[in-house]
Amino acid sequence: MAQNTDHPADPFKKALADATRTLADDPDLGVTYSVDPPGQTGDTIRLPQVSRRMTADEVLLTRGTADAYALRHRYHDDGTFQKYAPQGQMARDLYEAMETARIEAVGARHMPGTAGNIDAKIGSEASRRGYDQIRDPAEAPLSVAAGYLIRHLATGRTLPPAADNVMQLWQGYIEEQAGGSLETLQEALGDQQQFARLARQIIDDLGYGDQLGDDPDDSDDASEDDAEDSGQDDDQPDSTGQDDDQRDDEMDAAPEQSQEDQQDASQAQVSMDDMAESEMGEEAEMPEGEAPLEPPAPQPVSEADPNYDVYETAHDEEIRAEDLADPAELERLRAYLDQQLDPLKGAVSRLANKLQRRLQAQQNRAWEFDLEEGMLDAGRLARVVANPTTPLSFKVEKDTEFRDTVVTLLLDNSGSMRGRPISIAAICADVLARTLERCQVKVEILGFTTRAWKGGTCREAWLAAGRPSQPGRLNDLRHIIYKSADAPWRRTRDNLGLMMKEGLLKENIDGEALEWAHRRLVHRPESRKVLMVISDGAPVDDSTLSVNPANYLEKHLRDVIAMVEKKKLVELLAIGIGHDVTRYYDRAVTITDVEQLAGAMTEQLACLFDPDPRARARVMGMRKVA
Repeated sequence: MAQNTDHPADPFKKALADATRTLADDPDLGVTYSVDPPGQTGDTIRLPQVSRRMTADEVLLTRGTADAYALRHRYHDDGTFQKYAPQGQMARDLYEAMETARIEAVGARHMPGTAGNIDAKIGSEASRRGYDQIRDPAEAPLSVAAGYLIRHLATGRTLPPAADNVMQLWQGYIEEQAGGSLETLQEALGDQQQFARLARQIIDDLGYGDQLGDDPDDSDDASEDDAEDSGQDDDQPDSTGQDDDQRDDEMDAAPEQSQEDQQDASQAQVSMDDMAESEMGEEAEMPEGEAPLEPPAPQPVSEADPNYDVYETAHDEEIRAEDLADPAELERLRAYLDQQLDPLKGAVSRLANKLQRRLQAQQNRAWEFDLEEGMLDAGRLARVVANPTTPLSFKVEKDTEFRDTVVTLLLDNSGSMRGRPISIAAICADVLARTLERCQVKVEILGFTTRAWKGGTCREAWLAAGRPSQPGRLNDLRHIIYKSADAPWRRTRDNLGLMMKEGLLKENIDGEALEWAHRRLVHRPESRKVLMVISDGAPVDDSTLSVNPANYLEKHLRDVIAMVEKKKLVELLAIGIGHDVTRYYDRAVTITDVEQLAGAMTEQLACLFDPDPRARARVMGMRKVA
């Protein structure tokens, strides 16, 4: 008898897909189920995979996710959304959160059954992100709280506990600043364009008006005026007094003139080439008694230590992560990384939100007001309307220290980092890159390892040459660029999954990697440069250390650190995982448990950007995290 191989969840998945198409009012909408994060691409919705057990929580989450994307497909116009979208990141996060709340509220108004499903989705996401544990508003994302409040006011429904906790932390402040604007919420819900204008007003009320950019409605009015003017001008004679025939004659003559000019230029170029050949043909003889100049001495491999030798560099590799795996493999590895670290995301996100709030607090204070010139201060136009004799007020943005900053995260990709340490290092780098990018701080993520165990091609060449003594570094380097400073995070997100690739992590030669990262940083245009090294041990390469002094790589690392700290072009700090890196780096912290990495990275970066010099000095001290 044939075994029944049907998946127990198949009938549910088919029924949910049909219901999603009906809810979206689009019979051609594609619905798929995947272990990848849910999302919507074009006319296809990707929902969470449903297991064979079909637990109640799993079913509710899948139904809530399906309803949310179906409602967005039905009630959201991306053209209108983009037209009114703000330019600044914080303002855009607020705008996106409020638009999502509007869509879900309109759906609940017309189809009440969707409200409970979406509540389950919101509750699951809020709990996973640890929102129920937050007690300080500074740790709660304002944009998320604003979206929750809009949905609560629009539907009258009580939010799930974790989401309600975040909303309560910010509700008083939002209603105090934007209470007048919120009074018109119900009237604007059904009209996306009207709601977009309301959302922009709320963003301005909350103090982020400088991130809104130009008013799109003003540009529409200007375009209409230009069109009218253009229509009137079409009937007027040419302002130069020339008729169309005259202009045509000039255009016909222009190519001939251009051709003559080109011929003259070509002849001049030929004459110059002939002169050059003539001069080259008449080679001057070197006077007797003068020897040819000696060729310049080869540049040392290491600027920090001219005596540091490398046997062969022909097979060293500086390579982008996307060149080490195809896109499909990177996507699969990234999904695996997300799956491994799902329980940790809530804690890391809370720390990232705390860092973002501290940076944005500085951003809000970085303006000079009541000036006679600069950018028009829209927040003070009301007093001009009330009293036309009042002069206009302008503002100028100060040079904020953290804005003109680039941060490089240099990750040890050695074999000893395999497992949980490299997974946590990858996800922390990912979250911090996304957080700092929102605050206009550029981030570069680099990794270092070797191409082979125990020497590779370099060692083979040394053996073939008869094993000369003291060969220096005897392995092929692999320096990986996971994310360059100018690349947006969204385009490089999958690259960090490469650290999960089997066989990538080998040996670590820290000194040359640090010197490489330092060279990349010093050529950046930003005025402030920060380099954070994350490692779990001293430099180790068996092939090199077996034929050189035992401290060969360690000495070079110390020399490179001394050079970086002496030049003071880059702020250097390090985090050691279970390894005391304070014996190498003056500015370092050692953690005894890899679970503490997220907190250590966030705290160090937060203190680096702290306006209080004493706080910055504290993080630069030599200390350990127990």
